[in-house]
Formats: sequence, structure tokens, C-alpha cells
Amino acid sequence: MEQLEITEPMQYFGPLYPYVTDDDITDIDICESTSEASYGTVWLTNSKNLRYKEMCDFSGGFVEAFSKRVANSVSRPFHKQSPVLEAETSNLRITIVHESVSVSGRTVSIRKSLPYVRLTEENILENNYCSREVLNLLKNCVAARMNLVYCGEPSVGKTECAKFFSTFIPDNERVITIEDTLEWHYKKVNPGKDCVELKVNPVMGYTEAIKTSLRLNPKWIMLSETRSKEVVYLLECFSTGVRGMTTLHSDDVRNVPDRMLNMAGREKSGKDMENDIYNFIDVGVLINRREYRDENGKSVVRRFIDQVCFYDREDGENMVYMMVENGEIVNRELPKRIRKKMNAFGIDDPFSYAPAQRIKRYFDDYQGGMYHGRKTAVG
Repeated sequence: MEQLEITEPMQYFGPLYPYVTDDDITDIDICESTSEASYGTVWLTNSKNLRYKEMCDFSGGFVEAFSKRVANSVSRPFHKQSPVLEAETSNLRITIVHESVSVSGRTVSIRKSLPYVRLTEENILENNYCSREVLNLLKNCVAARMNLVYCGEPSVGKTECAKFFSTFIPDNERVITIEDTLEWHYKKVNPGKDCVELKVNPVMGYTEAIKTSLRLNPKWIMLSETRSKEVVYLLECFSTGVRGMTTLHSDDVRNVPDRMLNMAGREKSGKDMENDIYNFIDVGVLINRREYRDENGKSVVRRFIDQVCFYDREDGENMVYMMVENGEIVNRELPKRIRKKMNAFGIDDPFSYAPAQRIKRYFDDYQGGMYHGRKTAVG
């Protein structure tokens, strides 16, 4: 996707500028019956995943002018023979579809990804995103260097959840992010932490980026979304001891292994691939959303952690251990392999989080080395 350089955003976005600069708005969508419409509907989605519409002044042929502006900015054609135009800035992804293929009229979609984490421990608990114990469990999974997959429907907030839990990675553990559209913003979200951000393109795809990342001395690899055959190389990467997080589309954590198998295709034998999934993926997290009416009759959307599971392979058998269902803890017994990982990092109670556990880990990791006795290495 081509990168936009915008020097005068107010003029560039015109009537859309107030929505572009409103941090609470995540998506801006226009669908016009004609590109010359003078007045039209803009559909907006906010950070609470509520979707609503507003009327917008498109006089002067704004939609047509905006399309030309974007096309000229990235030196790309936009007409019947080239009906899809895509561009991005550091925090915006713009897609325009020509009316020759979009029968309802020219379509403009602007998706925003801001360089900060919307989730905090305070609003997580206040908004019942998850309970304190579930929050502690997942923080401990990061502290114990487990591999996590965040799944859910499109736009449910998978990346936002992953971004939040990635903030608990210690400062001096190098993180490599791999994305086609910049959403993680790891360096800006975690200033001062050791990070390399890779952006895939037609020259370097996901598979090559994963292979390249292994030569950059990573402790963690963050793959923005697992979609296809790159899943094979991601698992091979995890098999070397590198830790990581990724997102994928699935409506149940129990379906994640099958989704990964389907993505791999014939890149690797089915049984070997299945065993690798249960060996090297530790945690599955499902993000869900439900809409309801508050006491005033207003529509409210609640996003929450619906499911948490551990994947395990024991005595030749692949198992899914459900820990959380419908947002509630249903099991407090961890698989032996997961319990062993927790204990190795000084975590005796997985549902209780203590930063001192991380200090113990660093003393164990670097005992006798250059970091011996330095608590400041924890971060």
C-alpha cells in the first residue's frame, strides 16, 4: 500500500477533517450514488464500536476531488480499468472503490489506527472487559514468555488487546513487529523499548519478513495478522525459542488449530503441522462484542475477553484446556507444561500478578552475566 505524505490535512480531507482528527472515531465510510453528490451520508464507528451516521456537505464534487487527490498523491490511476485505490499514512488506511464496480456508488473507507493503547488496567476493570483474575492470568502468560493468539471477528479489537498485553514485555527484550498496515505502533506505544518494525510490501512478503526477523536477534515476534501460509514459518520461528503474538479470524479458540491447518495448505503434512500448533502455541484468547440497551434505552456495545484456553500436547495427544468461557473462569488447573513454564518464572499463582516475579526471572536469566544484580534491567 502506498504511503501518503500530507502537509495540509485540513484542506486535504475537507469536510472529513473533523472526523479524521477525532480520536474517538475509528472508521469513516462514505457510499455515494454518484461521485458528484453535493450532500451525503457519512457512517462513523467510534471506539466503543457503535456505528452511526451523519450528514456531510460534499458540495463542489468533494468525493471526486478527494479521489483525485489521493490518486495523485500516490501516483496511481483510478478509473474503470483500475477501480480500487489504496493509500495510507502513519495512522490512516484509505480505500476508494470506483462506481464502475461499486454499484451503489463510489465508496470511500478510512480506517484509523492511533499510536496509543486504548485499553488500560483501569478501564478494563471498569468496563468489565475482563475480571482481575483473567487480567492477571494473561499478564502472567506474557511474563512467562508464552506464545499468544488473539482471535475474534473483524474489527472486534484483536490488535488492540494484543497491543495492551505486549506492553508487559520487558524493555530489553527485542520485539520485531511485522505488518502490512501499521497498527501496532510499538515504538510509539512503548518508547525506549528495544524494537524493530518491519512493513511487508510486494518485495518482502510475510514469509520473507519472518525469515528476516530471525537474523535480527529477536526475543519476540509480533505478526499483525496470520492469514495464509506464513503460519508455517511463524511456528518454525516459535520452535527456535522466539516468543510471539499474532491475531487471526476465528469465533472460538477451539477452532484456532483447524484455522491454522487450513492456512498452511500443503506446505507441511497435516499431522506434523497439527502437532506443531499444540507444541508451540500456548494461549488462545477470544475477543467478543455484544450489543445491549442501557437504562436509558441507548445502544451500547461491550467488548470483552470471552474465552481463554491453553493448547497442549501431552503423551502424544493434542488438547485444548478451556480456562475462561463467556468471560468467566471455568477451570483453575493448568496443564503440566503450562504450569512448568509459569513456575520457571517464579509464578506460583497464575491468577495473581506480582512484578517481583519479573525481577526473579531476570536474576535467574542473567545470573553471573553482565545484568547480574541490576534490578533496572527489568523495566
